[in-house]
Amino acid sequence: MDYLAVKLVHQTAVALSLTGFFARGIASLAGAEWVQRRTAKALPQIVDTVLLASAVTLAWTARLNPAATPWLLAKLLGLVLYVALGVVALKQQYSRGIRVTAFAGALATASWIVSVAITKSPKGVFALLGAYVP
Repeated sequence: MDYLAVKLVHQTAVALSLTGFFARGIASLAGAEWVQRRTAKALPQIVDTVLLASAVTLAWTARLNPAATPWLLAKLLGLVLYVALGVVALKQQYSRGIRVTAFAGALATASWIVSVAITKSPKGVFALLGAYVP
């Protein structure tokens, strides 16, 4: 599989993963029962496995080392924060206020991760905003 094909698989998995998280988060906060079903928990695992495998393949193919590639390291650190916030957002054991805050934080973090991927800057969208600051 060539680089562009793997990149397309990765981008598709990102879109599916974020869409799924958004839907599960809204439904969870609304108290929907389907969020607790086996399928709602298993399907994201499959999508995220494809996402991770394609990410590793892209980095390997492009010979990217997170220690030497600041934007990739930033994405990985952002991913850890996104996952942690996402876990809190979807767990019923936390208060609604904490879950809403974690959900918003996870979405903001995911948006920043995507902006890092697009700009190839560890600052992500903030690198673009910096261009307009005197």
